[in-house]
Amino acid sequence: MQVKSLKIFCDIVGRRSFSRAADENGITQSGASQIVHQLEGRLGVKLLDRSKRPFELTPEGKLYYDGCRDLVKKLSSLEEGVRELHEKVEGHVNVASIYSVGLSYMKDFTQRFQERFPRASIHIEYHHPAEVYEQIKSGEADIGLISYARSSRSLNVIDWRDEPMVLVCSPDHKLAEKSTVKLGQLDQQEMVAFSHGLAIRRELDKLLSLHGLEVPVAVEFDNIEMLKRAIEINSGISLLPERTVLREREAGTLHTASISDLSLVRPLAIIHRRSGRLGRTASRFVELMLEDTSSTNGKAVSGNGNGRKKPRAKNRK
Repeated sequence: MQVKSLKIFCDIVGRRSFSRAADENGITQSGASQIVHQLEGRLGVKLLDRSKRPFELTPEGKLYYDGCRDLVKKLSSLEEGVRELHEKVEGHVNVASIYSVGLSYMKDFTQRFQERFPRASIHIEYHHPAEVYEQIKSGEADIGLISYARSSRSLNVIDWRDEPMVLVCSPDHKLAEKSTVKLGQLDQQEMVAFSHGLAIRRELDKLLSLHGLEVPVAVEFDNIEMLKRAIEINSGISLLPERTVLREREAGTLHTASISDLSLVRPLAIIHRRSGRLGRTASRFVELMLEDTSSTNGKAVSGNGNGRKKPRAKNRK
């Protein structure tokens, strides 16, 4: 039995897709399916329940997947360790990211990394914040990109950058005539908000409450792209990371204004599992992300991995 077959099986389960796993491993979809059939034939059990869409692991499949995943990761780590003796950076890095961070930064970082290390490859998947944590805890992803990261016994947090946040509204909104506003001007303004349960919503609610502001929520969404579409049709205002609205501001579909009496930022972090060893290729990718990246409109900071930066909302003097 080839380790390559075990890796492909793990990729099929991890990606929840035969076609995506096949593409990543340079084989056909039918080839990936045949590998699973061969494994099932050898074991005499069904590993995947294909009667469900998407497919699900059988109890036997889950046991086999958990063991294979650990075996494949250990082998990959061993191979990277051997390569380190020759200072080569090659291999695959799996990144799990919330949508707004991945879409804002990853194209640039991936391109720069592959120019520097052409034998390495980066695979990025976009998830809801809770799913990013699960991807890291389960070992599906090597590193995660998250906002308002929370440290734990199983997760290491590296402070990455603080994104300035601004007031965002439709060009037709009455606040669109202003380039700066005071926080108090948000009082009684209808808000296009993040969904309950998201860390950014909790932090913004806490901030507004601390300043005694009542901001009724007109509508709420769990991702920035949907928030922007609602703001464009003048459903309300919002507070968003400035970088996420640069395209719309340039196109004239959204207006932004800085908060003159408050410095508001969204803290971003890189997370990975404490247990195990972050591979050489993944470590080099993290190092690249922590370099001074003024050209990508953000301040990169290196963390000690023992905690996270708290969201900053300071009164301006």
